[in-house]
Amino acid sequence: MQEANLCTALVLGATGLVGRALVAKLKDDQRYRQITCLVRSSAGLKGNNCQEVITDFSRMQEYDSYFQASHIYVCLGTTIKQAGSKAAFRAVDFELVYQAAQLAARQQAMSFVWISSVGADARSRSFYLRTKGELEEAIFAMQGLKRPAQVRPSLLLGERREFRFSERLGTMFAPLYSPLLRGRLAKYRPIAAEKVAEQMIGLQYFG
Repeated sequence: MQEANLCTALVLGATGLVGRALVAKLKDDQRYRQITCLVRSSAGLKGNNCQEVITDFSRMQEYDSYFQASHIYVCLGTTIKQAGSKAAFRAVDFELVYQAAQLAARQQAMSFVWISSVGADARSRSFYLRTKGELEEAIFAMQGLKRPAQVRPSLLLGERREFRFSERLGTMFAPLYSPLLRGRLAKYRPIAAEKVAEQMIGLQYFG
């Protein structure tokens, strides 16, 4: 494939569990000539075809030119415990992702893929799942956004930089209960971050 025909990628949330796996795969993907990562602070992601952009996510509108990339990948996400409140959680998992979708639409990116959650439902009693579901509905209803798609992983497997007790516990017991999740329950099986990254790349449009 000629250099002029290669794609560009923009990654938000590149320092998280899935984001790190995604960037590693994108660097090795010969269909991409440039990967740009919007990060809060340098994370050592630079390479021959990868650049970091130190970003103030509270002023993301100022970084709209970076959304001219072919493909937008959004791996942003936190937990209510980490965020400190439901409002702070929603500010990341809904507002930031929705803003990214708006900028992707404005800049006419070819496709937009983000991480949702298994069980996402705008009518869920769970605040977490309701927020994820509301975001899905909002993005799919957005005018001008090309080829939006979401992945809905269950418990993520992989080495996180921060310790999460419930996830560590789930990971320990995953080999015991995963084989029991079959049929319609199979979607609840824990999944490796690398597999989620592969799914995200597979959902992008390469023309």
